[in-house]
Amino acid sequence: MWLHTEHSNSTTHTDRVSYASLPFLPHVPMPANLPAEPIAISDMANLFGVTHRTLHFYEEKKLLSASRVGLMRVYYHRDIRLMALINTCREIGMPIVAIQDLLAELSDVANQSEANALLRTALEYRKRELFGAQSTLFRQMQQINCLIEQDEDEQMDEEAQPLPRVCLSDLEHQCLTLMAEGYTQIRLARTLQMTPEAVQALEAGIMRKISATNRFQAVAKAVLLGLIAS
Repeated sequence: MWLHTEHSNSTTHTDRVSYASLPFLPHVPMPANLPAEPIAISDMANLFGVTHRTLHFYEEKKLLSASRVGLMRVYYHRDIRLMALINTCREIGMPIVAIQDLLAELSDVANQSEANALLRTALEYRKRELFGAQSTLFRQMQQINCLIEQDEDEQMDEEAQPLPRVCLSDLEHQCLTLMAEGYTQIRLARTLQMTPEAVQALEAGIMRKISATNRFQAVAKAVLLGLIAS
């Protein structure tokens, strides 16, 4: 699979394959109103909202190849199809090496269905990467919030604040309310449109704030503190 780059044969393919001539490319959104061939580099850049430097970069990475009409660099509709795929992959943050591997795999497909399936596999893999990054960012934000609140608590006059001061974000309050209604972590993840890992981190942050050891104690303390209705 192209996803495992350590076993990739993309270099070999790059040396012998013109990707614009691949018989099957996955279906991706194409620019409207394609200009007549040959297409100048400025028109190619405008079609995809990129710079000349970006097109040169893709050529350096052997993803794209310009033709020549005299001294002018030009492209054809087959190049636009390839650029549409490259641009789609880049817009979702796919690394260049992953695109190279995807194109290498596409050089071996036998039909359109296989080409579409390869792109779908790549998109699913990228989706899992983004979910993982989302969970990591959420945990980091939770840690930052805890550190800020801890610093504020240390500066707070204990006599002026005899009762525990618990500040919940809107998301934390919504999560705690649903916990009180008996929502499981899986159901919370679906309702809040988060990953199970992110929900677990969210609950952990809530329990830290109200000094609870488990989700049931968190709900009970939240009711006593008036954070949620009983």
